[in-house]
Amino acid sequence: MKLSAFGRKFTRNSGILRLMDDLGSAISAGSGKMLMLGGGNPAHIPEVQKYFRTRMESILANGKEFEQTIGDYDGPQGENGFIEVLAELLRKEYGWKIGPENIALTNGSQTAFFFLFNMFAGKGSYGGSRIRRKILFPLAPEYIGYADMGLSDDFFAARKPGIEMLGSQIFKYHVDFSNLKVSGEIGAICVSRPTNPTGNVLTDDEIMNLSDIAGSHDIPLIIDNAYGTPFPNIIFTDAKPIWNENIVMCMSLSKLGLPGLRTGIVIANRKIISSISAMNAIFSLAPGGFGVSLAYDIVASGKIISISRDIIRPFYQAKAETAVSHIQREFKDCGCCIHKPEGALFLWLWFKGLPISSMELYERLKKRGVLIVPGNYFFPGMDGSWKHRNECIRLTYAQDDGVVRKGISIMADEVRKIRRTGNKSR
Repeated sequence: MKLSAFGRKFTRNSGILRLMDDLGSAISAGSGKMLMLGGGNPAHIPEVQKYFRTRMESILANGKEFEQTIGDYDGPQGENGFIEVLAELLRKEYGWKIGPENIALTNGSQTAFFFLFNMFAGKGSYGGSRIRRKILFPLAPEYIGYADMGLSDDFFAARKPGIEMLGSQIFKYHVDFSNLKVSGEIGAICVSRPTNPTGNVLTDDEIMNLSDIAGSHDIPLIIDNAYGTPFPNIIFTDAKPIWNENIVMCMSLSKLGLPGLRTGIVIANRKIISSISAMNAIFSLAPGGFGVSLAYDIVASGKIISISRDIIRPFYQAKAETAVSHIQREFKDCGCCIHKPEGALFLWLWFKGLPISSMELYERLKKRGVLIVPGNYFFPGMDGSWKHRNECIRLTYAQDDGVVRKGISIMADEVRKIRRTGNKSR
C-alpha cells in the first residue's frame, strides 16, 4: 500500500498495539494457556456486575428504553440526561462550579486524549509565531497509550522523577519541581492520577503546584483520572478531587467495570468542551450511549460514589496487598524494588542492575507463559539514556489471585536465573 504520513505513523508497531494484541491473544487462547499479567482489563467484581446485569434487565423491560438506547443518536456532546446528573453530582459532592456545558463524552478516554493532545500540541500558529508545541509529562514513567497519539513525531517532553526509597524493597516517585522547566514549546501539562503504570498518586500539593505552573503559562493541566476519585476510586491513599477552569479532568466508565462500552468523560471549561463536541461530530458523529445508559441510575442517585468507595476500592486494595506480599516473599533475594502501590491496577517493579533489558525479560517470560509489559514503553518524550527505564516492568494484579501468584513465582525464578548467569544465556 502507498500510505500517507498519517497511515505510516498509525499502522506501525507501537507499545499499545503490542499490549492489546497480547491481551487479545491470551483471551483467545483460553483459560490456563497464558498467565495474563500485562493487560489493563479490570477485574470482574461480582457485586458490580450484578448491578449492571440488573440495570440491563430494567432497560429491556422498560417500555422503549432499550430501543431508544440502541436506535437513536445522541448529540455530539453526549447524552444530555447523563451529563446533567453528573454535573449535579459533582457540584453537590465537591462544590465544583460546573454545569452541563463543562462536560463532554467520548468513545473511551483514549479518544479523548487523542483529541486533547492534538488540540494543544503539534504544528501551529501560537501568538503570531509558527512553532511546534509539545505535551509535557512532568513525571515519567507515564501511560503506554499516550506515546503514539501525536499526529507528528517529537510530540512529547518528559522529566525524570525524584526517587524516594521507603525501605529496602519499596520506593516512590515524586515530581522534581526543581528541574521542571516549562518553555514556550509546551502546549499542555499532563499527568495520570493514580499513575498508570506505577500506581503513584500525586499529592494534592503536587497537583495544585502543577495547576499553578500551567496557569502561569496560559496552558491547561490535563489529569487522567481513569482510576481516580470519585469513581472508580481505586486509590489507597488520601487524595482530593481537584478541578478548576484551567484543569481538564478526564474520567472513564471502564474501570468501573464497563471497558467494553468505551465511555470517556471530559470535564473542562466551555471552550474546550465545545471543541471536543466538534471533534466528536467529525470523527464519530456522536459518542456511544450504552455505557451511560447502564450507569445513569447510579450517577443520578449518587450511588456511584458508595459503590466505588465500599466495593471497588477495598476489592482492589486487598488484591494489591496480596500481590505485594507474594512479590516480597518470592523476590526477597532477587534485587527487586516495588513502587509504593497507592492506586490503579498495577505494580511497577524495578530490578536494579539487571544484566538484560526489560524487553528481553518480557520475551523470556512470554516463552514461559507469563505476559508482563516491559518498562521502556512508559517513557514517551524522555531524551537521552537512562538505565532505569530498561530495568522496570509493569504487571497487573487484577487477575485471579492464583494466576497472579503463579505468574510472580515464574518471574522470580527467571530473574534468579538471569542474576545467577549474569548474561542472556540460560
